[in-house]
Amino acid sequence: MHVAVVGAGYVGLVTGACLAHLGNSVICVDNNPAKIEGLQRGRLPIYEPGLEDLVRAGTEAGRLHFTTDLALGVQASEVIFIAVGTPALPSGEPDLRYVEAVAREIGQHLDDRYRVIVNKSTVPIGSGDWVRMLILDGAAEAAKQRLGSQAEKQKMAIAGGDPTPSSLATLDRSPWVPPFDVVSNPEFLREGSAIHDTFYPDRIVIGSNSPRAIEILRQLYEPILSRQQGLGGDPVPLLVTDLASAEMIKYAANAFLATKISFINEIANICERTGADILQVAEGIGLDKRIGRAFLNAGIGWGGSCFPKDLAALIQTAADYGYEAKLLRATVEVNREQRQRLVEKLQQALKVLKGKTIGLLGLTFKPHTDDLRDAPSLTLIEQLHRLGAKVKAYDPIVSASGMREGLAHVVVETDVFRLAQDCDALVLVTEWPEFLSLDYRRLAELMRRPLIVDGRNCLDRQALQQAGITLIGVGW
Repeated sequence: MHVAVVGAGYVGLVTGACLAHLGNSVICVDNNPAKIEGLQRGRLPIYEPGLEDLVRAGTEAGRLHFTTDLALGVQASEVIFIAVGTPALPSGEPDLRYVEAVAREIGQHLDDRYRVIVNKSTVPIGSGDWVRMLILDGAAEAAKQRLGSQAEKQKMAIAGGDPTPSSLATLDRSPWVPPFDVVSNPEFLREGSAIHDTFYPDRIVIGSNSPRAIEILRQLYEPILSRQQGLGGDPVPLLVTDLASAEMIKYAANAFLATKISFINEIANICERTGADILQVAEGIGLDKRIGRAFLNAGIGWGGSCFPKDLAALIQTAADYGYEAKLLRATVEVNREQRQRLVEKLQQALKVLKGKTIGLLGLTFKPHTDDLRDAPSLTLIEQLHRLGAKVKAYDPIVSASGMREGLAHVVVETDVFRLAQDCDALVLVTEWPEFLSLDYRRLAELMRRPLIVDGRNCLDRQALQQAGITLIGVGW
């Protein structure tokens, strides 16, 4: 199948590379010439395990192409994915400028062939009809321009003395509507495991009332649904809904997961005051099949590009329709306060932080990604700097890549032992696997005070105790 993916960011690039791997011909379109040039040379704008190899294989096989020409992508494809960013505005509403611009331009390049336009971007409930309207506006604008051009040519022909029937033909001024349908197909990718999540999803959701569009997308996803082309495991459920429900499923899923994390952090804070151990509590309630163990890891809280943005958008959507989402607001507030609690733990252990040196183990919001968007580390750096502490950090990806955009008031070290040198305390912020098996005795010798605050509750308490390190966790 011929596919265009508009937006070569995280979702778009992963989607395009995976669809090409399944045998489709894919054109990834982006309006950033530098990004496209880099992709054409094999340089990826993001880090995601396995993605570089998948992109290389797709381009070498001639199934994956990159361009800045949206017209080329539209004309060559029967399925067009919109996968541009929808960052949060200060009000909490998503910024839909990029979706709007792309939808209008797609409409300008449509012709008489049927297309399926797929909303992959996370957009507010009701956006499917809005995108259809924008595409029709773009198509009407392009048709008007073509009509004006034809009329001008006829005027010139008449002025030149050419009264032939062809030059005097009556122009067709009836409105032209291109054949297409808009479908919602939300993504449920986790940074760090996006390729696995694409090939082995829990479900595929298609929101549409068009049987033709639904069938085309079912065919596109058939290798995943029925586990073809070497994909093992059980068949993947396909859920077909209306447009609005598919859009809500994405927001509701992320809101629930964020709420589950904030809930276990709330319980952890109560555990600290009552002498209970949150690890044992989480294990106990997680064994209940109605609850499950996933996302019951107490710690510094959630961050990244999805949860904060999607919670804010859902809260704003509720307000737009006259409803106050009190539970969702509490989820956000508990998460905000949880970051501050780690600063308070440092204050309880070290008293005055002014003049102290604090080292952060990890900067990204989760392991196996280079994403720093709304990472808890950024809040810690800001708060510790405000309190007069010197902040250092080591992150396997950030330190190796040399990227420093968005980082201020922090010294990024090249290895964990340089980080530990003369630190009054270390704070584990990101649970990178390499942090779970460090030479803790050497760390203790390098530190001014052998103290670690475990912001993810993932370190071995006994191993650190044997190394002479004082360990402070969350919820125990």
